[in-house]
Amino acid sequence: MAADTSTAPASLAFPRATFAKLTPGPFLHAHLKQSPPIRPSGRTLIECREPQITTGSLTHSHGSAVVRLGDTTVVCSAQGEILNASDTPSPPDADDGDLLETLGLLVPNVELSTGCSPAHLPGNPPSTLAQSLSWKVRTLLYGSDLVNPKDLQITFTAPKIDEEDDASVPEVKAYWTLYLDIMFISLDGNPFDAAWLAVMAALRTTRLPKASWDADTEAVVCSPALEDYSRLTLQATPVTATFAVFSTANPLKQRSEAESWVLADPDTSEEDVCREAVTVVLDGSNRVLGVEKAGGRAVGKESVRECVELTFGRWKDVNAMLP
Repeated sequence: MAADTSTAPASLAFPRATFAKLTPGPFLHAHLKQSPPIRPSGRTLIECREPQITTGSLTHSHGSAVVRLGDTTVVCSAQGEILNASDTPSPPDADDGDLLETLGLLVPNVELSTGCSPAHLPGNPPSTLAQSLSWKVRTLLYGSDLVNPKDLQITFTAPKIDEEDDASVPEVKAYWTLYLDIMFISLDGNPFDAAWLAVMAALRTTRLPKASWDADTEAVVCSPALEDYSRLTLQATPVTATFAVFSTANPLKQRSEAESWVLADPDTSEEDVCREAVTVVLDGSNRVLGVEKAGGRAVGKESVRECVELTFGRWKDVNAMLP
């Protein structure tokens, strides 16, 4: 009898990477259904990626930082330029609490470099993500009262002509304007947290030269001596934490039958399949500066409370890492 040369049918199992690309939602769901739940990256639900912070890399700027959050890498440069008070439309009161925002002395600009992610390849139309991030960073810069306005004022006190004159009152002659250029070299999820962390690290290391008003030339003169440079006085340490919510909600099923999981510091693969997100901003002194929720209906008060508590723990870790 002739030997049976038939072979077993080929396996229809897909490799892990192929399964993740073809069906990202079920792929993530299969991991979260485990006990205990584990994410495809190996992280737990509340585990964040460990930030790597490097400062002082850009020697031409007054402050700089490079932050890496997993495969998300962002560079922030802080550069100061002088704005003469005479060039402002209507110089505000020096004690104005909104002085920085009134004059626009903090100017963030976010850029996504070509090739930083599959969504930003050559030939692809520009996205609105950069504009949205710039606005969110700007709102938090002014809303948190982070920078002391006096650090950005350049004053001049006129000398007394004779001893009978009253003491002269310092007059604001110019302001420092801080331009914050934020460039994403690579992007793998959670861009706002990475951008803000880079801004904080850059501002923590920003040193401005000593500037004084020359009455003879009616211009601002900066000292070139390094020992005359001074650091900014930051009045708070705001920290952001973003959470993505994965839900099995289906229009054909009751909402009570749906399951949901809150994922801290989501990467791109998780963001793509999560329809709901929560961002918490706080400064560590039991002050919640903001809670933003977008999309979905799975998050309730308990979930928001959990996100706030996790953000307090995140604040301690990030504050210890900042320079």
